[in-house]
Amino acid sequence: MENQSSISEFFLRGISKSPEQQQFLFGIFLCMYLITLTGNVLIILAIASDPHLHTPMYFFLANLSFVDMGLTSSTVAKMLVNVQARRHTISYAGCLSQMYFFLMFGDLDSFFLAAMAYDRYVAICRPLYYSTVMSPRVCALLLALCWVLTNAVALTHTLLMARLSFCVVGEVAHFFCDILPVLKLSCSDTHMNEWVVFALGGTVLIVPFLCIVISYVHIISALLRVRAPGGRGKAFSTCSSHLCVVCMFYGTLFSAYLCPPSVASEEKDIAAAAMYTIVTPMLNPFIYSLRNKDMQGGLKRLLGRRRIFSS
Repeated sequence: MENQSSISEFFLRGISKSPEQQQFLFGIFLCMYLITLTGNVLIILAIASDPHLHTPMYFFLANLSFVDMGLTSSTVAKMLVNVQARRHTISYAGCLSQMYFFLMFGDLDSFFLAAMAYDRYVAICRPLYYSTVMSPRVCALLLALCWVLTNAVALTHTLLMARLSFCVVGEVAHFFCDILPVLKLSCSDTHMNEWVVFALGGTVLIVPFLCIVISYVHIISALLRVRAPGGRGKAFSTCSSHLCVVCMFYGTLFSAYLCPPSVASEEKDIAAAAMYTIVTPMLNPFIYSLRNKDMQGGLKRLLGRRRIFSS
C-alpha cells in the first residue's frame, strides 16, 4: 500500500459523464463564468468610485462580489481547462489547494451575508445608533474576523485531509475537490475528518444562517410597527435584494449538504454545487442592480464615465 506522498493526481468526473454533454456544457459554463467575472467587477468598481455607495452595506457587498469571483474561479476554472484539454485530472497538491480556497470563499460568502443582515438590522431597528455601531472601524474588524475564521476553518479541513493515505489514484465524483467525495477515496480511517466536517462545517453554515434569521425576525417585527404610508415598503426594499441572495445561496447549499442521501445523490450534489458555485455568483450582481436604485445609479455613473473617457 502506498501512502499519500506517492499519489500524484486524482481524476475529476466533471459536470457530466458523457463527452458530448461535456463539450456542450463547456460553452454554457464558460459564458456563465465570464458573466460572473464581468458583473462582479462592475459592482466593485461602481461601489469604489461612487461616494454615495461608501456605506457599510455596500462595503460588504463589494467584498461579497470579490468572494463570489474567488468561489467561482476556484472551482469552475479548473473544470473548464480540463474539458478543453480532454484530460480530467488534478494533481494531489492542486486538489488540496482547490479544496482550501473553495472552503474559504464558500464560508466567506456565508459570513458576509450574515454581516449584511446585521447591518440591515441596525439600520432599521436601531437607526439612532447606526453610525456608531457600524462605524468604519467596526466594519473593518468584522471583515478581518470573517477572513481569520474562514481561513482557520479551511486550513483545518485541508490539514486533516493531508494526513490521510490514498492507496490508488481514484476518481473524485465531482467537478472539483470537495471534502466528502475526496474522503471516499482514502484508505485511512476518516472518522476524525467526518466528525470535523459535521461539527465544524455544520457550525460555519448554521450559525451565520441563524444570525440572518434572527436579524430578519427583528426587522420584520419592526416593519410591522411602521405606521407611516409607504415607510414599510421603502424600508423593506433595502432588504429584498439581500433576501433573494440569501435564499438562493442557502437553499442550494442545504440541499447539497443537509438533505438525506438518495439514489442519485452524486448527480444531485453536482447540480446543487453548480448552483451555488456558478449560478448564484452570476445572478448576485443582477439581483442587486435590478432591485436596488442606489446600485443602479452607481452603475450608470460608472458606465457614463467610461463612455466619456473612451470618447
